[in-house]
Amino acid sequence: MNEEQKITNNIKISNNDLEVLKTHFPQCFDKNGDFQLEKFKNNLTEKEINFSAESYGLDWLGKSYARLLASDPATTLLKPNELHNTQPENNNAENVLIKGDNLEVLKHLANAYYEKIKMIYIDPPYNTGSDGFVYNDDRKFTTKELQNLIGIDEEKAKRILSFTQSKSKSHSAWLTFMYPRLYIAKQLLKDDGVIFISIDDNEVAQLRLLMDEIFGEENYMKEIAWNSTKSVTNTAIISDNHSYVLIYAKNLNYQIANRKEFRLPEKDFEGFSNPDNDPRGSWKADPFQVGGWRPNQQYEIVNPNTKKVYKPNDGCSWKNDLDKFKELIKDNRIVFGASGESAPQRKRFLFEAKERGRVSKSLWDNDGTTTEGTQEVKEIFDDLSIFTNPKPVKLLKKIIYLGSSSSDLILDFFAGSGTTGDAVMQLNAEDNGHRKFILVQLAEEIDKKKNKTAFDFVKDELKANPTIFEITKERLLRAAKKINADLSQKIAKFKGEITNEETLATIKSLEKCKTQNAFKIFETMPIWEDYEFEATEFDNQTILFDETKLTQDDLNALLTTWKTYDGIVLTQELENIDLDGYQAYLGNGKLYLMDKGFTTDNLKTLLEKIDGNKTFNPTSIIAFGYYFDSKNLREISENIKSYRNKKNIDIDFITRY
Repeated sequence: MNEEQKITNNIKISNNDLEVLKTHFPQCFDKNGDFQLEKFKNNLTEKEINFSAESYGLDWLGKSYARLLASDPATTLLKPNELHNTQPENNNAENVLIKGDNLEVLKHLANAYYEKIKMIYIDPPYNTGSDGFVYNDDRKFTTKELQNLIGIDEEKAKRILSFTQSKSKSHSAWLTFMYPRLYIAKQLLKDDGVIFISIDDNEVAQLRLLMDEIFGEENYMKEIAWNSTKSVTNTAIISDNHSYVLIYAKNLNYQIANRKEFRLPEKDFEGFSNPDNDPRGSWKADPFQVGGWRPNQQYEIVNPNTKKVYKPNDGCSWKNDLDKFKELIKDNRIVFGASGESAPQRKRFLFEAKERGRVSKSLWDNDGTTTEGTQEVKEIFDDLSIFTNPKPVKLLKKIIYLGSSSSDLILDFFAGSGTTGDAVMQLNAEDNGHRKFILVQLAEEIDKKKNKTAFDFVKDELKANPTIFEITKERLLRAAKKINADLSQKIAKFKGEITNEETLATIKSLEKCKTQNAFKIFETMPIWEDYEFEATEFDNQTILFDETKLTQDDLNALLTTWKTYDGIVLTQELENIDLDGYQAYLGNGKLYLMDKGFTTDNLKTLLEKIDGNKTFNPTSIIAFGYYFDSKNLREISENIKSYRNKKNIDIDFITRY
């Protein structure tokens, strides 16, 4: 198949919900592919599904505009930081730090990371009036354009444009800011994925309703109250000492079906003993009665020692039904107290307690404070106060432990000082995990008047433009250095001990952990202003774009953007393919021809390589159209189409702009 694609300025998230409808209700789409709502309603009504005219939900000025932002194409490219990424320690890094507007970044990640993220944590602006949040939209629409795009009247269009262009701090502005980001974020989560959002009482009510709409009310998990400060404000009517962590699942039914409880490591092992020499080891007796009346868990239990008959108390039940109780008796899991004269109890073994852990509570009152978070940053930056009130590592470690497993991918698109990345690296060092992170941070300028220390540090010591991103980056570098130094001390300690198989395995694991604490850097950059596609045919006389001005960095950005669009993750390096002196790039079956100078000899080598190299099996060949003339493109297209390779691979040839 031969195809021409105009992708670069049309990168947006796929409407997967629409694809589901096309699969199951193709009769509800017209010949142009437009969805026919009335046909859909009629189809469902025939199946006795009724539509209610009334519903409960969240509405605000700008909601339709927020939906537009979620589906609007990205206006940027993704550019790798070659200087950083090619350093030996970063060559194989699986962590990612991205500089740019997180809405743009999420759109770029939508294909490559679709349903690949296990856990998202974000600490968005709280809209307090003092946290720096203002809605500042750089998209330019006229009133008429906005009317036509989202189907609203002139007055409403003017009001929306007013707050999007006036740095508004209203609830509507905040919701319009958050909606598209959360909408895309949901697409990135795996089926068993979860999202944690820090928020305070300024927007927690609105956020709860917004999350109900995007994730579904049925996927709400819990609203955690976190004791964020120990100090008391004596001048307040009521001292404000907590904020919230809102938790939603991508699919709560999946969590329940697979018993994905949020459990913490059990720390209290007191009371475990083995008075009956059970071969399974130490145990503790737990009550066999639970609260709540369940009809299948109401039966009599006779104490074999005293013959006393026990029934559950009023409003209570036994923990298991009768059949399960009989199994537990046979398995020596039921005891009747130390003296053998009490009500039935169930053994909980020490090994089970360690494996299963304990359920997290909804009140977190001992998980660090913002003051501790501030102190942690000061220690990393040699006692400089460059970032105030970040979340503490202890809090993030708890969230990451609860929401992910040891090899999962974690996303934070409001990275701030980089606490999430620091916490991931620390947790990996503690439990030999292999978690990876993606952090996104806007290059937000540091206000010299508000934080001169941070401004001067970035400008003078880091020799960089004073932005929050530079603090994020530097914290990750310093945190990794400290963690690796601690790991090196542990390794030296183990090497000084008696060498055995277990010691060698521990040393190897620690060495591997050190290699994980590196990251690659990418950033968004604007698409070139004159990169347009007005002509319907491309030939030698048609000049749409002056490709001669492109630098190697520009081509790298184009290639990175395209490969991510094609589903290749950012940390996967493309393989360099030599075609008789012409360098192509291969990844996931896609061969990119990005450079000038592709000749007939290069084409011949390409075809021979497909036949002669067992591991070279491209299914798509993608050529950067501006670097090939029409004769060149026709030659490649016709040869790919007519050439019957020995492997019988169907190869698509795509000209991309």
